[in-house]
Amino acid sequence: MRLTMRANLAMRVLMQCAVNHPRVIRAGDVAQACNASANHVAQVVSQLAGAGYLRTLRGRGGGIALGRPAEAIQVGKVLHLIEREVPLAECMAGDQNTCPLCAVCRLKDALCRAMDAFYRELETVSLADLVTDNAGLVAILSAGMEPA
Repeated sequence: MRLTMRANLAMRVLMQCAVNHPRVIRAGDVAQACNASANHVAQVVSQLAGAGYLRTLRGRGGGIALGRPAEAIQVGKVLHLIEREVPLAECMAGDQNTCPLCAVCRLKDALCRAMDAFYRELETVSLADLVTDNAGLVAILSAGMEPA
């Protein structure tokens, strides 16, 4: 299994917000620190804000910040939110499925069980688990950050 760039970016955005909490930070600073385009960051921020993981503030002094405590943000839930539109295999693609084996193949059930186990395990990990006492991460994600 491989995470999409969007899921990876979502976790980077959340980690940067957690490291800099309670400050409001600029999405452009996140894009620079995460080595991503500002457009991709904006799309991920919009999705995370829509789900309540981030809060966004407009205007002078605006930016992004955590929408809930880092301890309450489960990695598995975030990844499931971001990845739910991306099928693991063609047979999971709904209307786009053209696999001729679907009616007799047992792989889909095994893949679904594996995905469920994957997300269930990651639901035991919080955003706080990723950033607490992680001096190296803090050094990278807070370097050069100016208040929004």
